[in-house]
This record gives sequence, C-alpha cells and structure tokens, in this order.
Amino acid sequence: MSAQLIYDLAPLGSVIRYSYGQPRPPERHRKKLSAWQSTNGGGRLVRKQAEQRVGNANIPASITLHEGDHGSREIIVLRVFRSFSVTSALRFVVTERPAVGAVRVVDRAGENAELVHLASNRAAAEEWLTRHGYPNAVLDEVTTDGVEADVVEERAVA
Repeated sequence: MSAQLIYDLAPLGSVIRYSYGQPRPPERHRKKLSAWQSTNGGGRLVRKQAEQRVGNANIPASITLHEGDHGSREIIVLRVFRSFSVTSALRFVVTERPAVGAVRVVDRAGENAELVHLASNRAAAEEWLTRHGYPNAVLDEVTTDGVEADVVEERAVA
C-alpha cells in the first residue's frame, strides 16, 4: 500500500510496517545494514496530519508512527516517532488493526488528534487517563462498523 492509502484507510492504533522492498543485507555490511534499517521498520499509527498551506507552499498530508520508547523501570526517557508524507515512495502494510472493544485515548477532539494510548477496554483507558495528565483527552471505542469498513475498503484496494 502507499502512504496515501494508509492515510485514507488505516484507523489510528493500527500497527504499520514500511519498507523499500529490498532484502536485508548481511550483518558484516554495517553501512549498508544501517541504511537499510533507516528505510525498513514499523510502528503504531498515532497521527494523521491533513494537508496544510503555509504561505505559498503546500505541505502534503502525512502519517506518524510511534516506533518505540527508550528508558528503564517504567520511566520513558525518549519516545521515537517517524512521520511520512503521503507522497512517500516507501511501501506500507497494515499488520494489525485495533481489536474491537479496544479504546483509543486521543489527546484532543477533532482532526489532527494524536493517539496517546490504546487500551483493551474503557475501564483500562479511564484508569490510564487518571495516571497521565491529558486534560482534553477523548476516549474513542473501536467498533465492528469501523473494522467491517476497513475490510471492505482493503478488498477494493487489493
């Protein structure tokens, strides 16, 4: 899939993999392996940013993946995000969609909201929210309607 299709079809909370489609080089080729790793990876879809106009320039729509956290003992020191323009030449694959009944915690209502947590149910989401300060957070439950729509749209794409 293209980044544009991910933007259009994949729900927030989906796990996305991306690559150029090239095979992984052997470990002994450190520079080639490092370059390969920068264009092959994955993460959870946390944001869809609409196209913006700044002055005379158009900034295309983009998607943002949360690739991981670094820290120790429940203390996150560094969060790794990666954003891709919808015009990216990389190939994307949805490897996992949020489960029906899961609850997305987004930082604010409306467009350009960012997923800050994906809980297994509403009680877990509310409990998480009491421990983390997001005063404008919105809880969004994953329903079967969204999953069925994704399946139909994916079939049309394939």
